[in-house]
Amino acid sequence: MSYGTADSLRTVTPDDVRGARKMLSGVARVTAMESSRHLSRTVGTPVHLKCENLQRTGSFKLRGAYVRIAGLLPEQRAAGVVAASAGNHAQGVALASSLLGVRSTVFMPKGAPLPKISATREYGAEVRLHGQVVDEALAAAEEYADETGAVLIHPFDHPDVIAGQGTVGLEILEQCPEVRTIVVGMGGGGLIAGIAVAVKALRPDVRIIGVQAAGAAAYPPSLAAGYPVSVRDPATMADGIKVGRPGDVPFGIVEHLVDEVRTVTESELSAALLLCLERAKLVVEPAGASPVAALLSRPDTFAGPVVAVLSGGNVDPVLMERVLRHGMAAQGRYLAVRLRLTDRPGALASLLGALSVVDANVLDVSHVRTDPRLGLTEVEVEVHLETKGPEHCAEVEQALRDAGHTVLHGH
Repeated sequence: MSYGTADSLRTVTPDDVRGARKMLSGVARVTAMESSRHLSRTVGTPVHLKCENLQRTGSFKLRGAYVRIAGLLPEQRAAGVVAASAGNHAQGVALASSLLGVRSTVFMPKGAPLPKISATREYGAEVRLHGQVVDEALAAAEEYADETGAVLIHPFDHPDVIAGQGTVGLEILEQCPEVRTIVVGMGGGGLIAGIAVAVKALRPDVRIIGVQAAGAAAYPPSLAAGYPVSVRDPATMADGIKVGRPGDVPFGIVEHLVDEVRTVTESELSAALLLCLERAKLVVEPAGASPVAALLSRPDTFAGPVVAVLSGGNVDPVLMERVLRHGMAAQGRYLAVRLRLTDRPGALASLLGALSVVDANVLDVSHVRTDPRLGLTEVEVEVHLETKGPEHCAEVEQALRDAGHTVLHGH
């Protein structure tokens, strides 16, 4: 492939995206576009949320998977399809295959969240657990394809998949025709590539910004090099964009049509997920919240109106609990303090009384009596608190000091 030239655009055309939209009529939902007053105030311009978290299967992945499988020849359909995924792509392939009457097998890592494994089975796929990470599951899927003749459905590196994802861009232009900036999370790049093809053909003035998790950001070094390069050991809670190498097909499109790629931290992802839940009343997974994280991290750098694509909402409840606590801590709404008390009746009650005066909600209390650093009559107490923000955290710590307690550690 010739990167950075017009040749790279021939892989997916605006006509391909329009054809995909006709194919998806009655299959994929035209998802809602919700305005956000809170984000609009923060960014200083109208901000709208494109809610692909409310798509069938909980993410945009159904669009590309359906278009890819629907385009198979009869003999290819008869051989079945195979995919590898830890979640969203698995569910998209499973449902698309069921709707088209095609047998599907999905390889998932052994550590994939149970709700995603169950959902993939319920959508009709045969699930096989293999390896600890998606790359190992993908290797098994490729071997299965070689052995059985099943067609491997790649999550992002195929023109049909990209064309299907691009239908999100057509909907954005219809739902928010005045849009000036579109912000999209990106892993392999299939979604943003499709949106860019659709949008730039009709509105070349619209700025398209991609967002990657800082711990799994393969696009910045790839764009600097001029070809896809791999990031070793990508690490992020946002498994939907945890991809170590851009796809060849989307890379050529991204390089040519996407205006900018930014990165966000894990704390920014947590805060964004919490904001979506509290302010927008939307359950969004960390990958889906990445555009919101970008808006929060540099709010004065976006020309509006802005559309942020919430790409998915499939979040494991266990991860949700951890992320929410992390998000609260990032916003200064969660505080852990460690104190040393005299081990006597009433000491803990006195401590809790001091906290109640400043209206801090106690989530957890733990005692340590056996640390060799403690005196014979001392006990160490760690208290986890829900607070109202950074100012309230400072007020809580000062109240504890005023009550005669030494705060050993606070964060």
